[in-house]
Amino acid sequence: MRYTRLGRRGPVVSSIGLGSLALAGAYGRAHEGDADRLVRRALDAGVTLLDTSAFYAEGRVERLIGRAVAGRSDEVVVSTRGGVRALGPAGQVRYDDDPAALERDCDASLERLGAECIDLYYLHCRDGRGPVEESMGRLAELVRAGKIRYVGLTNGTLRQLREAHAVHPVTALGVEYSVWGRYADPDLIAAARELGIALVAARPLGRGFLTGRVRVDARFEAGDWRGDDPRFGPGQDRHCAGLQALEAAAAQLDLSAGRLALAWLLAQGEHTVPVPSTRSQVHLEMNLAAAAVELPPEVRDKLAGVFPLDDWNQSPSPLV
Repeated sequence: MRYTRLGRRGPVVSSIGLGSLALAGAYGRAHEGDADRLVRRALDAGVTLLDTSAFYAEGRVERLIGRAVAGRSDEVVVSTRGGVRALGPAGQVRYDDDPAALERDCDASLERLGAECIDLYYLHCRDGRGPVEESMGRLAELVRAGKIRYVGLTNGTLRQLREAHAVHPVTALGVEYSVWGRYADPDLIAAARELGIALVAARPLGRGFLTGRVRVDARFEAGDWRGDDPRFGPGQDRHCAGLQALEAAAAQLDLSAGRLALAWLLAQGEHTVPVPSTRSQVHLEMNLAAAAVELPPEVRDKLAGVFPLDDWNQSPSPLV
């Protein structure tokens, strides 16, 4: 495993982290015992960035991570989110970035994680009912109170990023980012780099598509989040040529397509950290092996153009 710093002033973390959406059952049923063993195996393999959210499985994933890091919290950076309140009765995500709600969410996450301080706490900007400066101001108060160490931002616009950073330093920007689809505004990514803010790349394997194991026209079980992702719906065959190019490049380097997709992200800059999620220890090992790949610049540049980029501002679903 290699290690990098989250932005200019953030903590040092593993160059590949572990997301936890798959452990919440978003891509098929996740058994709690298996999920616990997977998180512990990731820690033993050198992963030091664990990314989650308060509403994943109604808080059960936070509790699972809290148990897994008990006694070794000094080795790990745990990130979670505020402003994403809960799943509604119809399966919809509710958003609330009201400052008072953010503090309540933070306190609830601290309890579930069994922690005195959250290492990295993201403000989710989806709500938009109030100025981002007010929400960021409350998080800055929580930093001063010792409840949060570093603050991140997800789903923010370029304007929100700059306004938030002016109130309190933003350490990490959570974005959907992969060789398949860079759904964040390129100007937003450029601004993050200018300000010394790390890019934490969610869905770095395109929800399984970039591994070659999931087709764009796949049929999913009820409750699988990919069933609501338009990229897996009818008429998306235009993405298949890009996958074939990725697989061909991977074969030439004696890599799997998924490993190459993660290596491509790592080649975007030292402050870009992918956080793939998985339920499988085998896939975990395959993902972490990407940290050892030294990608030739010509391959990196070639892969940047193999998928269509005309829909960066039409993210299939909010990053949660």
